Amino acid sequence: MVTAPTHNHWMVYLTLFLALMLSSFPLPAVMQWGWPEWVPLVCIYWVMALPHRFNLGLAFVVGLLLDLLQYNFLGINALAMVITIFFAAVLYRRMRMYRLWQQSFVIGFLIGANQSISYWGQSLGGNTTDIWMIFLPALSSAVVWPWLFVVLRGLRRAFRVA
Repeated sequence: MVTAPTHNHWMVYLTLFLALMLSSFPLPAVMQWGWPEWVPLVCIYWVMALPHRFNLGLAFVVGLLLDLLQYNFLGINALAMVITIFFAAVLYRRMRMYRLWQQSFVIGFLIGANQSISYWGQSLGGNTTDIWMIFLPALSSAVVWPWLFVVLRGLRRAFRVA
């Protein structure tokens, strides 16, 4: 007998809330550059796992919340999140076929694009940093991806999120 999946959508929102909390975690300036981009990583996972539920509108709202939490110009992270999630949604079937280490490379490129868009938006406002430092979060996010994927997949299966 196969049990029907329940619709525990609160798990998606809980993981997004935890990712928002991790992204606003106060860190020393040295560690901030190597901190993974938790919110885009969780959003990319949910786009891969539930492409029919997680859409660009939700990514836009999450990006706006991230702007408010990080005191950025309103809309920079929202634009970056929408573009990143769009490409993740286009690539989700292909990414499901990849092994985790191959997915990590794609995740690194997606987060690098996210960081580039955010850097571009902040540079329009006058806030600039070293251009090469913006790609450290992409590297750390690619390294963290396999473990995050396993944890989120375990939660999705345990709570039968569909």
